[in-house]
Amino acid sequence: MKPGNAGIAFLERTVWLDGERVYSRPRLQPLRFAPGTDLMAVVRFEADGGGLPAAARVIHEVMPALSIPGVRALQIDFDARQSERAWYAAFLRDLHRAMPARTALTITALESWCEEDTWIRDLPVADATPMLFRMGPDDRPAPATGFPAGVCGSSVGVSTDELPVRVPPVQRVYFFHPGPWTKDAYEMAVAQANMWRR
Repeated sequence: MKPGNAGIAFLERTVWLDGERVYSRPRLQPLRFAPGTDLMAVVRFEADGGGLPAAARVIHEVMPALSIPGVRALQIDFDARQSERAWYAAFLRDLHRAMPARTALTITALESWCEEDTWIRDLPVADATPMLFRMGPDDRPAPATGFPAGVCGSSVGVSTDELPVRVPPVQRVYFFHPGPWTKDAYEMAVAQANMWRR
């Protein structure tokens, strides 16, 4: 991969939200990339549904992701339940204030958030990426003209083993790959992205 052609969004750590407890584990696998590649650190949240800790404690676990050289954006990946959305929105506002001004804050989004829910429209994020895979038995094609929630209009996430027939017109497509990325897998993803843009 040549810098400028594509960037890398990588899982930097997982944070567990267990009632009043919060703890994290950083990425264990090595990350190899060409110097100058744009990096986005992804932090995955896992919650047990039994309550959520104070936002300040969670931010403390997230901030190390921003210390990696070359990271220009942070993405939070949290499938927030309806009962957790108020906490999540407040957390994102606090996190945004704590982050360096030049670092973009983004989130992943369930497709339903971008189609039916209005709660994400006022979040302090540069982008919400609807994930168009592993959606369950009620899958439906993404709208050809884009999602009603404007914050979902810049990007989509797809998986190389579950590619949709089409995606809405977006600036960025995030490709998730179930195995190690190889030259062939990368070239296939680029070809698919180009096909969708035609």
